[in-house]
Amino acid sequence: MALSKLRQPLLALVLLATPLASLQAEVLDRIAAVVNEDIVLESELEQRLTLVRQQITAREETRLPPEDVLRQQVLDRLILENIQLQLAERQGIRVPDLQLNEAMNRIAAQNNMTLAQFREALIAEGQNYAQAREQIRREILLTQVQQSSVNRRISVSEQEIQSFLESELGQQQVQAEYQLRNILFALPENATPEMIRKAEEKAKDAHAQLEQGTSFAELAIAISNAPNALQGGELGWRRETELPETLANAINKLSPGEYSRPVRTPGGFHLLLVEDKRGGKVQLVEQTKVRHILLTPNEIRNDDQTRRLINNLYQRLREGQPFDDLARRYSDDPASGSQGGDLGWTQDGQMVPEFEQVMNRSGKGEISEPFESRFGWHILQVQDYRTQDLGEEMLESQARNSIRQRKFNEELGNWLREIRSQAYIERKN
Repeated sequence: MALSKLRQPLLALVLLATPLASLQAEVLDRIAAVVNEDIVLESELEQRLTLVRQQITAREETRLPPEDVLRQQVLDRLILENIQLQLAERQGIRVPDLQLNEAMNRIAAQNNMTLAQFREALIAEGQNYAQAREQIRREILLTQVQQSSVNRRISVSEQEIQSFLESELGQQQVQAEYQLRNILFALPENATPEMIRKAEEKAKDAHAQLEQGTSFAELAIAISNAPNALQGGELGWRRETELPETLANAINKLSPGEYSRPVRTPGGFHLLLVEDKRGGKVQLVEQTKVRHILLTPNEIRNDDQTRRLINNLYQRLREGQPFDDLARRYSDDPASGSQGGDLGWTQDGQMVPEFEQVMNRSGKGEISEPFESRFGWHILQVQDYRTQDLGEEMLESQARNSIRQRKFNEELGNWLREIRSQAYIERKN
């Protein structure tokens, strides 16, 4: 499978990992720049220059800048990355293999491959898979040190959130979106009463067929006058404001899977099916109340000892020892451990994938077998389930995230200039 068929964001990451043949072949390497106590090698600069030239050349409408300009810009980028990696080292930021494997699996899935297929695709293109992994680890490190350093300089006030929600952009966020199908019995502009009556009868008959279990899509193909009839009446995602008021009113109380009664508009009689719904002020979310015990390898307990201890705790739980007592005594999660392992109410997307997979297949009251995530070894117990309307909370959260992302982008530039100005940098000829 040719690498050229992979998605562009992955191509950039992979090309960064082009084998350093010259570095492997030579004992010595020239220094391109000194950055604090570290260096940027000439081979690193040449490797990145190769990547950038390929990226620019791939955009046919863009010409390469003069070589000296390009070299200077690429060296400046490498220097800035080097400063950030030094900060990550000082802050103790690491990317464990488990986290890196998750990232590699996501990249492979984005390109419709398994990780094994992705690896073979890189090798087939002459790439070094181990070096590609390490370059992706480097990119994750850069992201994490930026988030760690910049986020602590940002705050979002409640007043900013409310102002955002009252703005035009915020009001667009509040609007619900519906995934729709329609069946239309069209009427000409100057329809006679008889034509209107017949169209209405057809619409009522179609509604009766739906009530009897006829497929909406099949019925649309068979009898709809709409241009999308052969697509089963598929309309895609539409906001309420994108629909005529009569149609919006007909669907705003429908749940996914429900269809409307016949609705009259100047264009004819409509039947609408709501296939899915997202956004809006009402957001019903399935939540799980869960608690856990977390054990993490440390300086006095290695991986094998940690695994033996978590298995021992699992046996003690099966024998009837209280979950909360063992969590308070042994859990390495300080926040939940002091609460008997209680993580409160959670929902999809809040926990790491390994945790969610076990949580979602566990029954109420069931204690899971020990399992591993990038944070260590867990045992969890599902305590309860509920459906909660988090509409207002989610809108505020989305507003907070939008404001924070805007501020992050602004502050990131300031922070990068700041750390660069504080670093010792010496370029070599």
